[in-house]
Amino acid sequence: MLQNIGIPGLILILVIALVIFGPKKLPEIGRAFGSTLKEFKKSTRELVSEEVDQAKEVMASTEKKS
Repeated sequence: MLQNIGIPGLILILVIALVIFGPKKLPEIGRAFGSTLKEFKKSTRELVSEEVDQAKEVMASTEKKS
């Protein structure tokens, strides 16, 4: 879905956001969005690493039983 937006679509979204929120509020919203995205990526990495650790533990326990 987002692959079809293109440059004109992004410019239109930016203009609409600028009209709705104003030039003073837009940087704050951008920072909040960036920090939210950063936290989401961090949480995702932690979940993936936990799953990998659990898989390694299961593999190690099955190897010991054999």
